[in-house]
Amino acid sequence: MLLDALLPSVSLLEVPAIARAAEQAGFAGLWSSETQHDPMLPLALAAEHTTRLTLGTALAVAFARSPGSLAYPAWDLANASQGRFVLGLGTQVRAHIERRFGGTWSEAAADRMREFIGAVRALWSSWQSGSRPNFRGQHYKITLMSPFFNPGPIADPDIPIFLAGVNTGMCRVAGEVADGLLVHPYHSLKYLDEVVRPAVVEGERRAGRPAGTVAISVTTFIVPDPAWADSVRSQIAFYASTPTYRPVMDLHGWGSSATALSDLAGRGVWAEMGAQITDAMLEMFAVVAPWPQLAAELRRRYGGLARRLAVYLPYRPGEQDAFWRALASDLAAEP
Repeated sequence: MLLDALLPSVSLLEVPAIARAAEQAGFAGLWSSETQHDPMLPLALAAEHTTRLTLGTALAVAFARSPGSLAYPAWDLANASQGRFVLGLGTQVRAHIERRFGGTWSEAAADRMREFIGAVRALWSSWQSGSRPNFRGQHYKITLMSPFFNPGPIADPDIPIFLAGVNTGMCRVAGEVADGLLVHPYHSLKYLDEVVRPAVVEGERRAGRPAGTVAISVTTFIVPDPAWADSVRSQIAFYASTPTYRPVMDLHGWGSSATALSDLAGRGVWAEMGAQITDAMLEMFAVVAPWPQLAAELRRRYGGLARRLAVYLPYRPGEQDAFWRALASDLAAEP
């Protein structure tokens, strides 16, 4: 397994030093998220200051943008990084698309995402070949590309697209058209085995792709010290309160807890939500193991499933440096 680092939410001025340190620490990749900052801009700086790291968005919110508005910066990042860029996409949930981004939601989210990826690739193909794009779907149409707006071919045009998925529909789309699946940190092994993996395999089968075509990239919660437990409980509770993610709790018979969490979130009682996550839930949704045993437990849980692994803990140079180096080395070694 390759160990990836998560870029913390920091000023662009801090990105070069973090990227260089991540590469020196032995991480295989560095991923930026779309929370408080745009996810693409930091990777331009990371590309300039590293030579080996895979650089990806985990994730860029597709439905807050058009296919063209993502295709252009992705093309530039692939070129600047000499083929090290991965475009990680996600839908976000309706409330955020409509009320945070001012965008338009579609109930046919899986169909729209399938088209979105097709439209992005149509643009890339047009730029590489110089041909006119001709993508016509129900949600997107890409048929115009004059030379003035064509950035031209690049050395590494086959940009991988990873798709974030929690529920069956999006995981199936990942199997059909994506190069990888970004597994949400709010998951259990049971959910991965019984819901996520079968959906990806079904998508691969529908598209005529061999099973295992789609690379699985997992981000996971960890509790290496009892002092971390309350913070991780709160993180799990936040995600479990989201109605879209209800199937994860339902699979384990904890639907009533999900309902209670949604009610607390709706009333803005965030401080009380973590207490709803029991010890059993914590151990189901997080890797609970002391620092010296964490690498072995991560390998036991995700070995044979994930090609890439990230810990739900932003990488900050100077914090847990010895642990990160050891973990990267242990996970890269043959079992």
